[in-house]
Amino acid sequence: MIKKLLLGLLWLYQKFFTLIGFGSCRYYPSCSEFARLNFENNSISSAFYHSFTRILRCNQLFDGGIEHPLLDKLKCNPKKLELDTIKYWWVPNKKNRHYIIKNFSYKG
Repeated sequence: MIKKLLLGLLWLYQKFFTLIGFGSCRYYPSCSEFARLNFENNSISSAFYHSFTRILRCNQLFDGGIEHPLLDKLKCNPKKLELDTIKYWWVPNKKNRHYIIKNFSYKG
């Protein structure tokens, strides 16, 4: 319930308020997309922590760059594996966690 509310607020922010400062984020994916991916795939406390620290780093003191969110643990096994049915790619990193990378071919 809380996740859906937070995701709805993020959707509203991305839909209406990012038009004001379009292209001003120093990272890819943008801070709001990073937060959305975190809230969809991690616990609420972990998503808040990672999103908050990312927003704090989004300023002139940091270089920015590409930073994909990390998935705390794998939790689903898809039934049908085709390119257009996979929403995210999970790429392992060295800390036994996974990067979440959006699949732009997803049709769902």
